[in-house]
Amino acid sequence: MALPRNRRPLRGADHDPDSSAADEATAVEDKAPRSPGAADDRAPKGRSARVQEREPAPARARRGLPWYLSLPITLAAILAVFLAAARFDLLPGLPNPFAERKVDRSQPVLLKSIQDMSRYTGATGNFQVIIDLDNDAKFLPSQLLGNRTLYVAAGTVGAYTDLGKLGADAVTVSADRSSVQLRLPHAQLADTALDVKRSYVYSQQRGLFDRIGDFFSGNPGNLQQLEVLATEKIQTAAKDTVLTATAETNTRTMFVGLLRSLGFTTVDVTVVG
Repeated sequence: MALPRNRRPLRGADHDPDSSAADEATAVEDKAPRSPGAADDRAPKGRSARVQEREPAPARARRGLPWYLSLPITLAAILAVFLAAARFDLLPGLPNPFAERKVDRSQPVLLKSIQDMSRYTGATGNFQVIIDLDNDAKFLPSQLLGNRTLYVAAGTVGAYTDLGKLGADAVTVSADRSSVQLRLPHAQLADTALDVKRSYVYSQQRGLFDRIGDFFSGNPGNLQQLEVLATEKIQTAAKDTVLTATAETNTRTMFVGLLRSLGFTTVDVTVVG
């Protein structure tokens, strides 16, 4: 009678306990969970693992700026720090190489003429006027063509008596030289003297075309026109004041005191036309 081929051996004296322990360890290892990315160590030789762990690519070394770029940047930074220190006086002992220098190349003053004066200025008026000059185009906006300037002008006008106009009959002295009579001409207004130290442009608005024109002409804002206009306005305003009357009163008072100091007891000073 033939025995079955797949008959398992019974446990008995001839069973090896070490082989049973190895089989149980292998079964436990098969049941243990493995990470998805891990390779199967039990894969048969000659067969590549299905999942392979990729090694990280080596980081590329960062390259700095080339010398022909880093050198100008470094020099510019050093120059900026140097200028800031000189500008804000951070280092008092450090001179500013870019400081402005004033050089006066003016020619010597030439005396052209001398004018003899016989005037006595009896009063002087101080004036101030604000010139608001607006030049605009008819069909163009002021942003393109036109300008508006506010100019503060300060000047003085003197009132004087021209003593050179005194004739032979202007002075009458009594026989006993105790009284004198003096006839003076009316006072006149002198020309306006504009004070350039107290005159200035307060504000100025110019169109685009005016800025371009001033750039090429070299006369921004036409300052001379403003000065002439301010002088005319001050001269006109001085005529409506009591400047001449005040000058005549002061001149008369001056001559009365002068003649009395010469020994005249009666002094009559009048202003005639």
